[in-house]
Amino acid sequence: MTLTIITYPDKQLKNISKEVTAFDNTLHRFLDDMYDTMITCNGIGLAAIQVANPIRALLLCIPDEEGNQHRDNLLEIINPVIVNTDGSVLYQEGCLSVPGFYEDVERYETLTLRYQNRYGERCTLEAKELLSIAIQHEIDHLEGKLFIEKLSYSRRKKFEKEYKKALKEKK
Repeated sequence: MTLTIITYPDKQLKNISKEVTAFDNTLHRFLDDMYDTMITCNGIGLAAIQVANPIRALLLCIPDEEGNQHRDNLLEIINPVIVNTDGSVLYQEGCLSVPGFYEDVERYETLTLRYQNRYGERCTLEAKELLSIAIQHEIDHLEGKLFIEKLSYSRRKKFEKEYKKALKEKK
């Protein structure tokens, strides 16, 4: 089932997500619905809060060299904690909750992540490049933050102006 993605400036996106404690069929169905939603919307990542469920769960499915997203590459990341970071990289990010806007954001180049999978099993992941960037982007959602908040004051003002204009044009 495809879920509805909430978009900026919806206040729900500011909510800080709660730890997942039940790794049951309800969670599994929700993660499956999140996956269907992410793929339908051409996203590479989706945090639960983006579909109005404030739990510490996110999905990532980084495309291969041909741009295909295979379900066997799907990462279901629950209760994530970044334990180590290194380097810095500038990458143009977009967001399903801020449709149509892309901005350069500075992130850690590599990181080590501890998390749980859909069954509650503890996992560790070494991430670099796009995977590292996507993890940081989605964890920001769990903390109630959007990538646009990482922009400089002047770029943020420019974004606000462009976004309001785009919303008016849609009506």
